[in-house]
Amino acid sequence: MNEAKYLAPIVRFAYRLMLHTRYIGVSRSCAAFCSSGESQTRAIQRVFVINLDRQDYRWRKIKQELGNVYDLFGKHLTTITRRFSAVDARYYKGPPDSAELMTNYSLADQLYVDPTPLSIPENELKKQRVEMTRPEVAVALSHIGTWRLIAEGEHPYSLVLEDDVIFRRRFPNDLDRAWNELMNIRNPSDDFEILYLSYKEALMGAKKHQVSQELFRPERGLWQLSGYVLSKKGAQKLLSLLPVQGPVDLWMNLQFQKLDILATGKSIIEQRLDSSSSNSYSVLPILSKVGLLTYENPLMYKKRTLKSPIFATGRSGSGLTSLSMALSMLGYRCCSDLIELPEKEFENLFGKRRGRIFDAYVNIGSLSPSRLIELAKLNKNAHFVITVCDDKFNHLIKELQRISNVIVLSVDEKDKWELLCRFLGCDYPSALYPNYEDQGQRELASISYKKIIKGRSPFRKLESDLSPWVVPQKNWYGIHLKEIKDDSIDRKKAVKISESFHRIRSEVWSLRDDTFPSNLALFRPNNFSITPDNIARLTLQQESTSVREYTSGAIYSQQLYQYGWFQAVLKPAKVPGLITGIFLHRNSPRQEIDIEFLGKDTTKVLVNVFYNPGSEGTKLEYGYRGTPIIIDLGFDAATDFHCYAIEWSQTAIRWHIDGKLIYERANWDPTPIPHLPMQFNINLWYSRSIELAGRLHRRALPAQTEVSSIDINAQTREEDRSI
Repeated sequence: MNEAKYLAPIVRFAYRLMLHTRYIGVSRSCAAFCSSGESQTRAIQRVFVINLDRQDYRWRKIKQELGNVYDLFGKHLTTITRRFSAVDARYYKGPPDSAELMTNYSLADQLYVDPTPLSIPENELKKQRVEMTRPEVAVALSHIGTWRLIAEGEHPYSLVLEDDVIFRRRFPNDLDRAWNELMNIRNPSDDFEILYLSYKEALMGAKKHQVSQELFRPERGLWQLSGYVLSKKGAQKLLSLLPVQGPVDLWMNLQFQKLDILATGKSIIEQRLDSSSSNSYSVLPILSKVGLLTYENPLMYKKRTLKSPIFATGRSGSGLTSLSMALSMLGYRCCSDLIELPEKEFENLFGKRRGRIFDAYVNIGSLSPSRLIELAKLNKNAHFVITVCDDKFNHLIKELQRISNVIVLSVDEKDKWELLCRFLGCDYPSALYPNYEDQGQRELASISYKKIIKGRSPFRKLESDLSPWVVPQKNWYGIHLKEIKDDSIDRKKAVKISESFHRIRSEVWSLRDDTFPSNLALFRPNNFSITPDNIARLTLQQESTSVREYTSGAIYSQQLYQYGWFQAVLKPAKVPGLITGIFLHRNSPRQEIDIEFLGKDTTKVLVNVFYNPGSEGTKLEYGYRGTPIIIDLGFDAATDFHCYAIEWSQTAIRWHIDGKLIYERANWDPTPIPHLPMQFNINLWYSRSIELAGRLHRRALPAQTEVSSIDINAQTREEDRSI
């Protein structure tokens, strides 16, 4: 994803200055282009720009870019440019026609294009299947649609551009030199098929053969498909090779041997650094899982300037809970669905004091229509969203329109993201707009914060992630809600599992055979064993594999659970560098609730929560540290078995040891409570972070975590309940 839109202001200014000055002293005329209708049949006579209907600002930018360059007869390239309406991932319902696009591809295909120095057996590569993301599908279909226009058109050569590109400084001269060489080395009747003008070479470089001073013939290893010249013959050939299988730039590499493809000696078109991309890459989670990502930069949220505060109101059933989640996905710290605000937050809001926790407030009972009008008068920057327009709210809407910024986001609005993002000046997200039933306004619990502090075991906060979904302030203890009886479990959806390890039940448990970038060990089923006295052992040992120098064991539930009680009786490994984990986890979006033992000091336990907002499938995976705290146990966990439990409900997370509550988090303390189904896991891993886990004592290996039992009483998804 191109996140450069959020570069530091001085860097952004320097980049834009470069854009405005790059043609000083450089010719803007490019003889490789000529206006259609002229007699120059060996020139580029058409430019197609792939552009989404809702991104007209990109269309304006790319037209400005094309207006900087002139053709053979001194006409702007805009005169031969046509816009191609791109397939929009937001609205595309799919699946695509399998004769045109197959959305499933193999890891072997990826590594053919972008090899790794790590050696993985071919059968392992082929069995790892990857499913394209919706944006990848939309991009591929958009390119295929452009090929059809070129194949059916009258022009011998066309330039295809994605709408987020710029021409490099000497683009006209560089293209002319390459074009002249290309025409000189070919007979007039011998058309080439594709000429890459924009590309990024694979990590280990592209495999290629030099054809001339300005051109090379690639065998594989060219990523991106944002700028290329396609001949009519080439378009017809591409269509004959359909279906595309996998991301279109990957598939093109697999066709290089079947096509007459050339590339300029350097990329002369590049993607803009001041334009964000909503694309997401399907292969990254698989590369991480099999261990081919040996290191990754922490995915940290980049702070953005938001219009705030936001206030939203409406009737129950009008999409208020969905709106609060949508605002969270846009980066707002959103307080929602309460009968009343916490007293201090209410006072700070109306007193315009510093220390306000939230920047969006949705469906708050104490913010009555008269209070909202008062807030509009107090804060000129306030924005208001009303989810219903009827007699009760018409007066409020009219009053707010007179003094502030307001929109009506009704439940039948076709494209809520479009209206909301335009109103707030936000980028349109790649995820679908969330769809939740309104949960209604909840009652605050009467609770003493002194009692909360007194009831906690001795603990120390570690450094947390910086994100909109982590409250950084001290002396803040979250939003404590009045609990509904048995709110942790819907008993109609609950299952009970009691595992004492007489054997591994494959219908309930799976053994991991993967890893993740922060783990210096590879999980393997052989590193899990059961002793004659029914103790499960996870063993970490030094054992060389194609991707790691160590192997270990991990077990996880087949089912996904949503709220309940999760308990394990175990002894963690006591070896510096190693971590024993008992946790609930999911991705897309990433959410996690942890109990972890650091092998360097097993007299303490680390508890942690990671939170990202969104519905199932939302690609928000931010978080490196989470929100960890270290708690003193008062004993050494590695010397004997103890019972460790996570109690997860809609209103709180509680951690228990041997039946005693040791720590509790309410909503927004400091994160929201994870709300999506997760898998239950126990693992033993070797942390890359010496700061967190210490330096590995290799002489202490092999190391073992022992588990005597697991008990789960939790709510499951409907489709999982038959297990």
